[in-house]
Amino acid sequence: MMKEKDNRTKWLHLRLTPDEYQKIMKEFNKSTCRKISDYARKNLLQKPIVNTYRNQSLDDFMAEMIRLRMELNAIGNNFNQAVKKLHTLHQIADFKQWFISYELDKKILFNKVDEIKKHIQKFAESWLR
Repeated sequence: MMKEKDNRTKWLHLRLTPDEYQKIMKEFNKSTCRKISDYARKNLLQKPIVNTYRNQSLDDFMAEMIRLRMELNAIGNNFNQAVKKLHTLHQIADFKQWFISYELDKKILFNKVDEIKKHIQKFAESWLR
C-alpha cells in the first residue's frame, strides 16, 4: 500500500512586534532548524528543538583561515599571471622587469605563509590549554 503524502496545505499567519520577532529570530539562530517555518512548527507543536553549540575559538580560527585562503588565492593568481608573462618575453629588459615583479610576489607569498604558521600556532596553543 502506498502511504499518502502529508502535504502541508494550511497557512497560519502571525503578526509580531519587533521585540517578539527579534526574540524568535535569536532562538531560531541558535537552533539547527534550516527554516523559520520548521522552527515555528516544532515550537508550536511542542516538539524537541535541537540547539547548536558554537565554539567561538573555532569560529575565529575559521574566519581567519578563510581570509588567509582568499589572500593566498590572490597571490597564486598573481604568480600564475607572472609565469604566463615570462613565457611571452622576448627581450632582456622585459625579463628584468618580470624578475623584479616575481621577487616581490615571492616575498609577499612567504610573508603570508609565515602569517598562516603563526596563526595556526596561536590557535593550537589556545586549544591545547
